[in-house]
Amino acid sequence: MKLKLLAILVAAAALPALAQTTQTPVVDQRQANQEKRIEQGVKSGELTPKETAKLERGQAKVEKMKEKAEADGKVTAKERKKLAKAQNKQSKKIYKEKHDKQATAPAPK
Repeated sequence: MKLKLLAILVAAAALPALAQTTQTPVVDQRQANQEKRIEQGVKSGELTPKETAKLERGQAKVEKMKEKAEADGKVTAKERKKLAKAQNKQSKKIYKEKHDKQATAPAPK
């Protein structure tokens, strides 16, 4: 399960690099930052495997929204606003899960 999740993370991180030009560099950077926050939470033990999976599904949902917005070759202001709102929501979820009382043992270094 962990290897599958890691493979998905690596693939998701590689997708923006594969795109020659992107219409959403801010969204891409923010997605990367949020992925790093999740990874840090896993390493520190702040996130349980269940919380991590839930947050990853949320990140994947935002990524799909971005791909759908870019599909027609033009990302409108309305689509950008919708993406920003979804990312704000994800950011709050990440914060909430990292700062709740649930925790696991920190990952070995």
